Amino acid sequence: MDRIDTVRLTRSFSQRDDASAASLTAAPRDRMDIVFIEDFTGQTVIGIDTSELLVPQPVRMNLTIGVPSLRACTTDRIEDTIDYVAVRDALHALLASHRVQLLEALAEAVAQLLIADFGAHWVRVSLAKPAKFDDVGAVGVQIERQRGDALASDAYMASYASLGEGLVPN
Repeated sequence: MDRIDTVRLTRSFSQRDDASAASLTAAPRDRMDIVFIEDFTGQTVIGIDTSELLVPQPVRMNLTIGVPSLRACTTDRIEDTIDYVAVRDALHALLASHRVQLLEALAEAVAQLLIADFGAHWVRVSLAKPAKFDDVGAVGVQIERQRGDALASDAYMASYASLGEGLVPN
């Protein structure tokens, strides 16, 4: 996703179902500030083919993280925003420790991590395997989640522990 898409997303998130001219100016409480991380690349064991379960392979992520208001816009303090370094470190830790096989399940784990640990109210996670096939640039999945979705963070994390248990060799 490029930066222009992020701007459009910010506008459309607060105006999702209302196309009237009056909705073009959203109330401040409805606006989302967006923090994004583009082209994060990490290594992980993921897949359903036996060959994929033996050696880590590259995955690429684009993250769009929405919060109602980034206080850092006025305070200029790292504590008042999404800390890119902390997100990056958490992603590397997740890639090293997850036990899921499908990109969809890994994308869900990333989304819940951003909501539970980083205070995101809305996230878009685009996750891809860039080297899956010789004749395809990448295969992947894109999901959107928001705080309060059916998979609440606590319930998800409780079930996450056993989601792929025993399917990926240690």
